[in-house]
Amino acid sequence: MTETFHRSGEHESPHAGGPRHLSSPVNPEWPPPPAFAPGQPVITDTAGARRKRNRGPVALLAAVAIVAAAVGGGTAYGIQELSGNGTVASSSASSTHVVPTGQKGTVSGVAKAVSPSIVEIDAASPAGSSTGSGVVVTEDGEIITNHHVVAGASSVTVRTSDGKTYTADVVGTKSAKDLALIRLNNASGLTPAALGDSDGVQVGDEVVAIGSPEGLTGTVTSGIVSALNRDVTVSTDESQGQQQGQPGGGRSFEFGGQQFNGDTSGSTTTYKAIQTDASLNPGNSGGALIDMNGDIIGINSAMYASSGSGSSSSDAGSVGLGFAIPINTVKADLPALRSGAMN
Repeated sequence: MTETFHRSGEHESPHAGGPRHLSSPVNPEWPPPPAFAPGQPVITDTAGARRKRNRGPVALLAAVAIVAAAVGGGTAYGIQELSGNGTVASSSASSTHVVPTGQKGTVSGVAKAVSPSIVEIDAASPAGSSTGSGVVVTEDGEIITNHHVVAGASSVTVRTSDGKTYTADVVGTKSAKDLALIRLNNASGLTPAALGDSDGVQVGDEVVAIGSPEGLTGTVTSGIVSALNRDVTVSTDESQGQQQGQPGGGRSFEFGGQQFNGDTSGSTTTYKAIQTDASLNPGNSGGALIDMNGDIIGINSAMYASSGSGSSSSDAGSVGLGFAIPINTVKADLPALRSGAMN
């Protein structure tokens, strides 16, 4: 369908035939009209001229449509925040940190960009203590971690990448997804991680893991996505969070009909996970699984380590069988966690 735009005041000559020529002399300084052979008809493209005149408004409308589409996309992506006082960073052009251009796709580039958003968590309870990791999601100190890291904790202490230490409160937990949200006390100016889109992850994608295995803050490992949608069963027993110092990694889970790192007896939950061969060890729980753009695609939650004969997890090592909760699951549960859900 062809649309024709007319400017106000524009009109066509009511006389038929070609254009009329004025009989008054032409200013010699004015460029003369193009010459044409006698007897040839004069062709005037009034429609073409009209099209040229109308190109401005059409181009403007097209530009507005493009801008509107871009704004609409940004709005849809930015809706992760949903509630709460902080703003969750999304994997868009406005991400809080971007892997430097010259280091895109490199482990060192990802580590440099994302490490400031990963923290170490120490949780103490009457049953013992545990060390885990967490991912900063707001500048004022909201941090996502695993439920089993802070389950039953009477006190929580967090150390950021710059060495600062904060006390923290547990805001909400969701044992069915092994997720928890904590908030630092009197924190500001933190570096939120950019939360990616786990639905776009493919088997074979390169990934980076950052956490605090064995209390070694800011440890970086790398690997690939080994599989997707793995059914991982973990215990919801609060004492599990204080057993990470045991041989085999402490955190028991079930996968593929087999039990690893001990018995998952008692209450359990099963969730879909991203499988990775990036090295994960006790203390990586709650840390980040990251794509090569620097976007968080998962929260590391379970790993298998072959049991050693000694009495500490130092005798056990990662065999490249780790699992992470997809970040889209985390984003979907953020509103409930922020509302103080404890289940």
